[in-house]
This record gives sequence, C-alpha cells and structure tokens, in this order.
Amino acid sequence: MRKLGKQEIEDIAVGAALLGTGGGGDPYIGKLMALQAIEEYGEITLLDVDEVPDDALVVPSAMMGAPTVMLEKAPSGEEATAAFKNLEAYLGKKIFATMPIEAGGLNSMLPLALAAKLGLPVVDVDGMGRAFPELQMVTFYLDGVAATPMVLADEKGNTSLLSTINNVWTERIARAATIEMGGSAMIAIYPMTGKIVKESGISNILKLEEEIGKAIRLAKQNNADPIKEVLKKAEGFELFRGKVSDINRKTETGFARGVATFEGINEYKGETLEVRFQNEHLLAQTEQRLLCVTPDLIAVLDAETGLPITTEGIRYGARCVVIGMPCHPKWRTEKGIEVVGPKYFGYDVDYIPVEELAKKGVTI
Repeated sequence: MRKLGKQEIEDIAVGAALLGTGGGGDPYIGKLMALQAIEEYGEITLLDVDEVPDDALVVPSAMMGAPTVMLEKAPSGEEATAAFKNLEAYLGKKIFATMPIEAGGLNSMLPLALAAKLGLPVVDVDGMGRAFPELQMVTFYLDGVAATPMVLADEKGNTSLLSTINNVWTERIARAATIEMGGSAMIAIYPMTGKIVKESGISNILKLEEEIGKAIRLAKQNNADPIKEVLKKAEGFELFRGKVSDINRKTETGFARGVATFEGINEYKGETLEVRFQNEHLLAQTEQRLLCVTPDLIAVLDAETGLPITTEGIRYGARCVVIGMPCHPKWRTEKGIEVVGPKYFGYDVDYIPVEELAKKGVTI
C-alpha cells in the first residue's frame, strides 16, 4: 500500500496514455480530474492486488464511448459517482475498492479521481494491460466473468442498469445506450470479488504507467532521448519515424475510426506507413511490410518529447515515432486472439508477435 500524490498522477497520466495505444480517453482531462480530486480530498491509497481480501467487492470504473466526443463533452465526475453508487445500491453490498478496467489517459485517471472523492482505495490492476474498444475485450471475459450488472450514467443525470445474457450483448446494448447519451457515458462494470481480481486481472499496471511517465520526464530533464527510455521500460520496438501526411478520422457507431498516414523520414525516407485505429491503434503497415498488429500495442509518440499522441490528437505535419510493444501473454492465447486479434476487427492478416516482426519483417 502507498499513497499517490500530484507527481505520481502526472507520471501515471503520461504512461497510461502511452499504454492506451491512442485510446482510453483524453489524458489531459483525466489528469485534471484526478489532480482536482487530490486537491479537494487528499492523496489516494493504492493497493497491490494481494492486499485485497478475497471476499471484498471490487468494481472497475471507466468511460465508454468515442474519445473524439470528449473534445466537446468533458465529464464532470458526477457521472462516475452516480454509476458507482447506483451499482452499489443494486448489489446491496459496500464496494471495497475500485480499479481501472484498462490503461488509457482518462480510464486510468477516472478510478483515481473517483476513489479520492469517495474515500476508497484503488487496486493496482486492470483487465487489459493496454486499451481496447469493446467491453468484452478484457481478461475477465477470457476467464468467464460477467460484465453485468453494470450501470451507465451521463452528464444529464440519466442512469441505466443492465443485466445481459453475455458480455457481447452487454457491449451491444451499452454501446447503443451510450450513443443516445451523447456519444460517451461513465460506467461501473464487472463487479468482482478480490479473489477473481487476483486470478484474472493484469497486476501492477499503474506502477508500469508511472515508471514510463517518470522515464519520459527524467529524460527531458537530463537531455536524454525519451524514445529510448520508453522502449526500455515497455520492452518495445521502434517501428517507424515519419511526418503525418494525412489523417482520415470519423466518429461512427460509437467509435472513433480512421487511418493515419505517415511519410517516412531519416532511414525510413521513401516509405509510407498506415496506422489503422478504432479508438485504439490496431494495425501498422507500410506498402510492403506488416510492422505490428493487435493485440500487441502500437503507440504514436511525438518525435521530440516522446509524449504519446492519442488518435484524436494526431495532426497533419506532426513528426512522430511509431513504436510497438508486446501484449500480455493472456492475449496471445487462442481465445485471446479470437477476441481481440486482427481478424475480429476485419483485417485480413494473421497475428504475428511484434518481436518476430521486428526481427525479420513480414511482406504483404
């Protein structure tokens, strides 16, 4: 157990945006929400997953919807509280702690802000080790854990309680409700015992986010290369360096979908990279080579600062470094690939681990 203060929040926000692979909500908004909560309610207690009692009730809190919507509709924090309290009332049991459901700018920060406000601890664990766009895309689903009962809440005061036959139906019905709620909503989902969280979650995710954010901050202070420091901490690979030459982005069916195109610079001059995304970056390829594909992580970093750029933050002319990182081993199982592999998202490529692609490359 330890306390999180303002510097820890700053570092976690940066690392979360990187592991969020372009999605997971606006990191700036999430950071401000968490910092304000600490200012008002004091430091946040962070628990290791082993410190949670087996019979304790743990509920992840998150935002659902298209990250692009948040540019115009920032959450107040009351939505998350309403979702949490409504679910607690329905379950008839006191919630012991909250946790992030994924790594992401907002979705790693939201549980911290909520915990500070409600006086609850946060567990250092999540269900992805990165960010994915759909509710069933968590390790809990791989292990047969139900997403419902869950509650959605919007900024107008609407709440909706769902109980569904399976987690795919949870995604479908909740996505439709989120669209009606204005494209984004706050959710309380996957209520679990401490025992299930220990068995199924990906532990030490906030610690890793903090280490990545700290590495970028210290690199800047010491005039070191932040990209190299990130690659060390995340065990990643440089995939491409280039300038954004085109960005095709639209919000549809509750997701931010699109393609970012990069013209190569330096040793990549003469090559063109496409990064395809659905909230999160899912596939990176040049005209000849597949560089990285889901469920491995693809992040776009500012070439000078090393700071991650979200899918809604990619701008024409920006000079970027695209990196790939290996996913958690749970996603490399047969069921993991079925749930979040390239074929699920409609890409006609097979999953090949990023470390293999980095060694030899695969022509397409």
